[in-house]
Amino acid sequence: TQSCDIYFYDLAFKMGVDQMSKYLGDFGFGKNTALDISEARDGLLPTREWKRALKGRAWYPGDSLNMGIGQGFMLSTPLQLATATAVMANRGRWVQPALLKSVTGNNDSIRQRKVTMEDVQIKNLDDWDYIISAMEEVMHGKRGTARGSGRRASYRMAGKTGTAQVVGIKQGEKYDAKALSERNRDHALFVGFAPVHNPQIAVAVIVENGGGGSTSAAPIGRAMFDEWILNLNAVSEVTVEK
Repeated sequence: TQSCDIYFYDLAFKMGVDQMSKYLGDFGFGKNTALDISEARDGLLPTREWKRALKGRAWYPGDSLNMGIGQGFMLSTPLQLATATAVMANRGRWVQPALLKSVTGNNDSIRQRKVTMEDVQIKNLDDWDYIISAMEEVMHGKRGTARGSGRRASYRMAGKTGTAQVVGIKQGEKYDAKALSERNRDHALFVGFAPVHNPQIAVAVIVENGGGGSTSAAPIGRAMFDEWILNLNAVSEVTVEK
């Protein structure tokens, strides 16, 4: 909810690269899972074997800490972020992303590729509620990083803000956007879905060199939610009794 890197450093250290790579792969990272977008990139989901083969070096605990916040060797596309967010909203159920809504007739220029991905299985199903509740607090909680974008909404949404570092910062130095050229400033990120209890839409937003996800990317996500839910579909939120 408060985007605390230290929590994820500790979690990544305890999990290790093998566990992280396994579960991130289940959510579609490191793969092109798109149905009709053959040009989509695979991204990079690092493993200890990958580092040994490519760089000839062992995997270190510090690599896991970097990976725990999406830095280091890991690379992801916005489509992968949106797809993983949809899997989260569906509580593990996979829906393969596609650019086209449907294809009729015989059109050889459109090549569809079915990628078989199993639904994500977890031991404790309450964990879905836990993480989704935390993402809901991002948008609606008193200390949520995107609470400004969730304010005065007629429905509940879940999200996560972030930044993608463009250039390295030397040890002991602090990030200063004003001291960098615009093209070297952080990218702003936001992922989310809505409504929380009856998900209809999942999004990933990247604002190149936009800085903080809460100020630049999250408002765009909110605008997309509003347009889809309030204007295009007029979907009313369904309250799920627990």
